[in-house]
Amino acid sequence: MDKEGKQRVLSGMRPSGKLHLGHLHGVLENWRRLQDEYNCFFFVADWHALTTNYEHPSDIPANIYDMVLDWLAVGIDPAKVTLFVQSAIKEHAELHLLLSMITPVSWLERNPTYKEQQQQLKERDLATYGFLGYPVLQAADIIMYKANKVPVGVDQLPHIELTREITRRFNYLYGEVFPIPEGLLAEVPKLPGIDGRKMSKSYGNSIFLSDSPDVVRQKVSSYVTDVERPRRSDPGDPENRCVAFNLHRLYMPDERNREIVRDCKAAKLGCVACKKELAEAVVRALEPIWEKRQSLSDEPGRVESILEDGGARAAQVAKSTMSQVRSALWNPNAG
Repeated sequence: MDKEGKQRVLSGMRPSGKLHLGHLHGVLENWRRLQDEYNCFFFVADWHALTTNYEHPSDIPANIYDMVLDWLAVGIDPAKVTLFVQSAIKEHAELHLLLSMITPVSWLERNPTYKEQQQQLKERDLATYGFLGYPVLQAADIIMYKANKVPVGVDQLPHIELTREITRRFNYLYGEVFPIPEGLLAEVPKLPGIDGRKMSKSYGNSIFLSDSPDVVRQKVSSYVTDVERPRRSDPGDPENRCVAFNLHRLYMPDERNREIVRDCKAAKLGCVACKKELAEAVVRALEPIWEKRQSLSDEPGRVESILEDGGARAAQVAKSTMSQVRSALWNPNAG
């Protein structure tokens, strides 16, 4: 716990492309809440991006800029949190190396994401040391800042448990240097993409935070609705069969949604008119983000300056941590 009485939270995001509504509601809104309660370290996981995109590293710098611009635009406040780029803090690489010496390969091979991503990304060569060992780098990222909490969804809990095992093993071998981090479960709202699958850049079914109002309207109008309601005169069931209704739950008032459900079931409201109303609600909600994004992009060097300042603060913590790590490894009796 820090001197101001706050626990530390660490979370990162890979700069692998544009951010969409899934990122906003699944990650960034949670970050925005956490920044008022915890001492937060939020970082750009550019080395992690190389584990699956090592063939195209030239895309990463532009992705970093756009991603951090989105973070700031949705209300992540650099005055409250430490924002930095992973590769700017070389101590991450050193701690990753040291942790790799004590992490059994069997722990990494049983990581559920390891085989899942190999199945999902068959077009990429993931038979690399970096991909197998990325959970070790993830553990280094977390314990470098002695994070008490790591915000995750339920499906990411195995990653945190692996970090906890690696941390316990280090502390057992060399002394109690690190707190054992805990997963901070976040409720992630269900937000499918335009076609009903998980919203993902790779599926081409996303509404991006950087899309224009007209593009947002066009994408909302393309959303899958109730496939069992082929005609306007047929009664619908938006709560159970309409993909677009997941957006309604996030962007429309509850009272209006109840009216929509009633009228849809009674075949009094058609999908075209319903999605037009929804599109305007989404546009209204995104307007403050677009305005702040434009304001930030109009300030040359603003994003870079924020990352530089955050990197300096992160580096101080990382240097202190690594001093303790080296002392524990090479001077076990020093304490």
